[in-house]
Amino acid sequence: MPWPEPYCRFAEVPAGCPDVRILITGNLGYVGPVVVRHLRTVWPESQLLGYDTGYFAHCLTGVTSLPEARLDTQHFGDLRAFPAGLLEGVDVVVHLAAVSNDPMGNQFEEVTLEINHRAGVSLAEAARRARVKALVFASSCSVYGAAADGPRTESSTLDPLTAYARSKVLLERDLEAMAGPDFRVTCLRFATACGWSERLRLDLVLNDFVAGALAAGKITVLSDGSPWRPLIHVDDMARAIEWAATPGRPGPDFLVVNAGSDSWNVQVRDLARAVAVALPGTEVSLNSAAPPDRRSYRVDFSRFRALAPDHQPRVSLAQAIEGLRAGLQGMAFADPEFRQSSLIRLHALRGHRAAGRLDERLYWIA
Repeated sequence: MPWPEPYCRFAEVPAGCPDVRILITGNLGYVGPVVVRHLRTVWPESQLLGYDTGYFAHCLTGVTSLPEARLDTQHFGDLRAFPAGLLEGVDVVVHLAAVSNDPMGNQFEEVTLEINHRAGVSLAEAARRARVKALVFASSCSVYGAAADGPRTESSTLDPLTAYARSKVLLERDLEAMAGPDFRVTCLRFATACGWSERLRLDLVLNDFVAGALAAGKITVLSDGSPWRPLIHVDDMARAIEWAATPGRPGPDFLVVNAGSDSWNVQVRDLARAVAVALPGTEVSLNSAAPPDRRSYRVDFSRFRALAPDHQPRVSLAQAIEGLRAGLQGMAFADPEFRQSSLIRLHALRGHRAAGRLDERLYWIA
């Protein structure tokens, strides 16, 4: 494993220990740096700990300093071998760690279920034993799968179409059995993430479209563009996590809530056209001959709106596109072959495998 054990300390715990101690799993991914930055800003006296295996630690984009410098401590390790001692004194676990999209889940299906579901259950059991007060789980609206007959609410029938989506359903199910007054669980079913991050991913629909427009002057939509997707900016994901991690958040001890905005339910073709308008000269290519994409769903976010009125999404589609444009141009991005780069997380994993750094179960090779 290419990281020091048991941890690497970036900053000393501030004098006068803060009351809130938060462990963030999967903090070295796409969403993690944004969450860490936000929590450090809104709760400057908190203790923030990161735990990550480091698959994508090298996938930094447009940075002049390491995002993890905002943490008090960064721990490195595999979620499947999580050291329960790290939970001592922790108040809240923010659980982001996962094999995090459908292409990776398709190639590493059993590993996806092993990490996303079974290791997640073990983490939650250890947290409850350690008297952690709350767990915030980054779930996904992908659990709704094919939903052509109207926006999905939290009580709608689930139709997970991929290993990734199934893993989210299974962990939600098992977390419900653990939750109680002394261990409150919030499952945030996030819309599809988008927007700038210090570890940008370009295997997400809006991010891909902006990258294609900048690098090639063209957006290639693999379907006819009719599928619906709900989206949420990573900054707004961080604000939702802040809300869920706040002591005394409204709602029951076990809460599942769709996290996003009704106005960000968008058909893929309209998303592509919005990028083309924002970046003049961009050509949009739709594949009208493609078989129907079953992954189409709209989502009802009214419960989140009612429970978290002060933490509603703020970033507009135009702002998200502009943030991606500015960030990519700031790092002189111009790679028309970006879909073969480590900005696509599956290719990052394949690179580790090809170099002999990871085995077939995605364990680091010593």
